[in-house]
Amino acid sequence: MSGPQDTTLVPLHRTPSARRTLVGLSFFGGGTAAYQPWTGHMPADTDLVVVCYPGREGRFAEDFARDWDELATDVARSLREADLGPYILFGHSMSGWMAFDVASRLDGDEARRPRALVLSSCNAPDRGLTESELLPTPQDPDERLLEWLETHGLLPRHVREHAGLTEVALELMRADVDVRNTFVYRGAEVSVPLQVFLGADDPLISSDAAVRWNALTSGAYRYDVLGGGHFYTPEIWQSLPSRIAETTFAPTGPVS
Repeated sequence: MSGPQDTTLVPLHRTPSARRTLVGLSFFGGGTAAYQPWTGHMPADTDLVVVCYPGREGRFAEDFARDWDELATDVARSLREADLGPYILFGHSMSGWMAFDVASRLDGDEARRPRALVLSSCNAPDRGLTESELLPTPQDPDERLLEWLETHGLLPRHVREHAGLTEVALELMRADVDVRNTFVYRGAEVSVPLQVFLGADDPLISSDAAVRWNALTSGAYRYDVLGGGHFYTPEIWQSLPSRIAETTFAPTGPVS
C-alpha cells in the first residue's frame, strides 16, 4: 500500500498473504482503538486498516473537520490517494453514514471505489437524523457526554481516570457532535454490493432500516440481524470480520 499511511490510514493487522484490505472508519466520539479486538479474528487473507480523522491520535496537530462535507472530503481523498488494492469499506453507527457517503463519492471511480460496503448499527440516511441520533447534544454538560461515551464503550477506564485524557475525549466528542449535526442527505446511492449488520436489541434502529438500505444500492444486498444491542455482544463484535460476505450474498435475515 502506498499513499497516506500510519497517521491517516492506520494499519492494525498485516499479513503477507493478503488479497484484500478491510478499511474501517473511526467511530464518532472515538478513534482507531475500538478496532483492536478485531486483530485476533481477521481472515487469513485480509489486512485491517483504520481511517483516523483529523484532530485525533496521529493527526492531533490538525484542526478538527468543521462540518460533515469537510470530513467526508478528507476521507474520500485519503482513499483516492492510497494504493489499497481491493478493499472493503466498513462503518459503524454514525460512521456507517460516513462510509456510505464516501462510497457514493467514489462510486464512479472504478480503480478507487471499494469492492463492497459493509455498514453496522445504523439507520438508512434517507430518513435524516432521528431524535435519538441527535443525542448527545452540544448543550449537554461534560458529565452527560462522558456518560454517553461510557455507555457505548468509547471511554476506557484509564481515560476516565486521567483528567487530561478525559479533557481530550470531551473535546473530540464535541467536535464530532458538531460534524454530525451538519449532516444532510442529498440523495446519495451506491452501486457496489452492500451488507448491513443490525443488532436485534438495538433501540436506535428503526424497524424499516433493512428495507430502506436495500433501496440505496443497485448492487447485491444482504442484511444480517445479530445478537445484542448497538455493539452487539463482545464475542460478536470481535468476530465481525469473519461475518463479512463480500460479493456472494446468501439469503438475508436474522443470524446467530
